Amino acid sequence: MGNRDSRHISHSGRRGSLSAIAAFLLATQGCSSAMTAPNDHTSSGAASPSGDFTNTVKDWPLRFLRHDFSAQCFNTRDCKIVYSGFPHHWDEPQRSWQSYGYDHANFFQSAELSIANFPPPAVLDWIAKDGSSHHATVDMAEIFKDRLIRHNVPREEVAEGVSIGNPTIALEVDDRTVNVYMLAFVPTKHLRNPNNKNSNFRNDLIKVYSKTY
Repeated sequence: MGNRDSRHISHSGRRGSLSAIAAFLLATQGCSSAMTAPNDHTSSGAASPSGDFTNTVKDWPLRFLRHDFSAQCFNTRDCKIVYSGFPHHWDEPQRSWQSYGYDHANFFQSAELSIANFPPPAVLDWIAKDGSSHHATVDMAEIFKDRLIRHNVPREEVAEGVSIGNPTIALEVDDRTVNVYMLAFVPTKHLRNPNNKNSNFRNDLIKVYSKTY
């Protein structure tokens, strides 16, 4: 539906293992299928027309017109994901995300920015841990057809008048399973940690879709 704009960061041509990601995180410290329904805070009501979109809590339930994208492969021998014309490729064996000792959400740094909803389906080709080859397509337009942001913040806790940025759609291949998550930076009225003045937000990793091959 939408065309690619200027949105790529220095992720093009990424190959090899996740060791670089692990090093960065350490330095900063900082076929059955199932689709989960949106959280109660996001599922009521339909997204309103784009003409009255304010990019704030006034748009409740929160929705998105553009999104960022991130992809990761775990427990694979070779893995390639193409979305919006941009390839993500890991041509060496990848281990489990748990083995790195980091929070799951930390692996999904956006690689493509400000994509208009929605490009054609993502195309996946990978070799699972057991050596089996797989091919799949994942249609974000269908998964997110309601255009609603998945998050865990009740309406009364979302900060008023604060812009809500593009959410990140995260696509993951983990051995024989494909998962789709959403990460949305939602500003809050109160601090998550009273001792951290910069904790006035939520950015939870929420699984929206999963299919095992």
